[in-house]
Amino acid sequence: MTAIRPAGADGRSAPAAPGGAAAGGRGVGTTARGSLFGLAGSAANALFGFVLVAVITHGLGAGGAGAVFTGVAAFTILSNALKLGADTALVRFVSRDLELSGGAGVPALLRISVLPTLLASAAGAAVLLCSPGLAGLLLPELDPGQAAALIRLFAVFLPVTTVALVLLGATRGYGSVVPFVGVEQIGKPAVRVLLAVPLVLLAPSVAGLSAAWLAPGVLGAVAACVSLRRSRRAHPGSGQPTSQAREFWAFAGPRAVSSVFDITAVWIGVILLSALGTGTDAGIYTAIGRLVTAGSLLQLAIRLAVAPQISRLLAGGDTHGAHHLHRLSTRWIALFSWPVFLVLAAYPRTVLSLFGPGFDEGAVGLVVLAAACLVNVGVGNAQTVILMAGRSVWNLVVAGTAFVMQLGSGVWLVPRYGVLGAAVSWGLAIVVDNGASALLARYRLGFRTVDRGYLYAAAIGIVTVALPVFALRTLFGDSLPGALLGIVLAIGAFGAAVWRYRLPLGVGEFFGALRKRGSGNSP
Repeated sequence: MTAIRPAGADGRSAPAAPGGAAAGGRGVGTTARGSLFGLAGSAANALFGFVLVAVITHGLGAGGAGAVFTGVAAFTILSNALKLGADTALVRFVSRDLELSGGAGVPALLRISVLPTLLASAAGAAVLLCSPGLAGLLLPELDPGQAAALIRLFAVFLPVTTVALVLLGATRGYGSVVPFVGVEQIGKPAVRVLLAVPLVLLAPSVAGLSAAWLAPGVLGAVAACVSLRRSRRAHPGSGQPTSQAREFWAFAGPRAVSSVFDITAVWIGVILLSALGTGTDAGIYTAIGRLVTAGSLLQLAIRLAVAPQISRLLAGGDTHGAHHLHRLSTRWIALFSWPVFLVLAAYPRTVLSLFGPGFDEGAVGLVVLAAACLVNVGVGNAQTVILMAGRSVWNLVVAGTAFVMQLGSGVWLVPRYGVLGAAVSWGLAIVVDNGASALLARYRLGFRTVDRGYLYAAAIGIVTVALPVFALRTLFGDSLPGALLGIVLAIGAFGAAVWRYRLPLGVGEFFGALRKRGSGNSP
């Protein structure tokens, strides 16, 4: 990987790379443990997110819920844009610095990353506070005064949330997913539910429930600061720090733009439906998005854990270990994520009915997105590989192309087909983004995805999950009894097949890595 420079700026050689097997084993062990914790956090996030959506939709109806989530969408897009790509850059550069100098350069990295993001987010908040007309554009179904007050409320919390995301990126660079998972996936979602439930019972309102979603961000920022201080004390560094400002922002700049595309792709459907469709459609689409996010739990969990490990392996010169870690993690993602989307595609109306009456109108849209997500999880974390190899410009080009296709098709499809149009445009973007990233990772960086174990994972998903759930769908229709029976049969067949073919699937390597806690593991 020629873009990764293993020597410091002073020309001295980097520390000798560990042996391939040892480094690869270290990466596998740390990734396995981090993935399990990340999976638990992702599951908690999905559960709390599901409960929050259900609470808000039942308290405000689909129209009121659509207004809340339109504000959440705009806020999420802005906060991810105004962190300027510094969070992902810190994951890469902090992990590299730990490999090369033991963490001596981290204070400098924090100085060059935190202040610009604080200034940018403060400027963004000021723009929102001074732009009442924007509120009417985003929330046309609300009273103009109420819409303007809601946008001002989101603006107040923008800087603290943005800086917290950057600090959590630095903690991930230390190799631990615990702070990020604890704050973003467990702590904040849980507090949001605890605040929203009494509000819905006593005085449900769009402003009150929006505040319940925003307020936990302050506690999250405090927790991020404490966690980062602990990580820095544990790794004071023993090497010579190097000046990395130019290289840092050369990487972070393209990533800043591509991260806007990434997060906007998730939320643009809600915004388009609110502006070009109805608030009810926006609420239904939000529910579909929650289900798609829930199906991607393992992929997100492994992404959090694998990114700093691949960066450290590449910085240490162990490309073989990095390639092995990518193949193994992709196999885990595909094996355990494909069944979820197959079930969603087989029983969309049954699953959406859990949100309340009227939400089953988004069934066809859910099928479209479930099919697209089969491609998403099937290529693993190809985008992460590209970024940790330093190719943020490649990631920008791919993400930008996918987003332009999504936005263009969404503007045309949403007014005509509503929720289905938004789902088709997002599904198209998912396939283009992930497919192109996988091709770049394979043919430009040499990261191969498909091997013998991957083929076993694909066959198991088709035979043990797809066949029983769609067979029972044909017999009983899209009904709760058919869904429950299909899921029970699929779980039994899937579990037996995974045990039978555990060796080629690498299941033994995964759990074996969990039992090893050698000195090379990250905290």
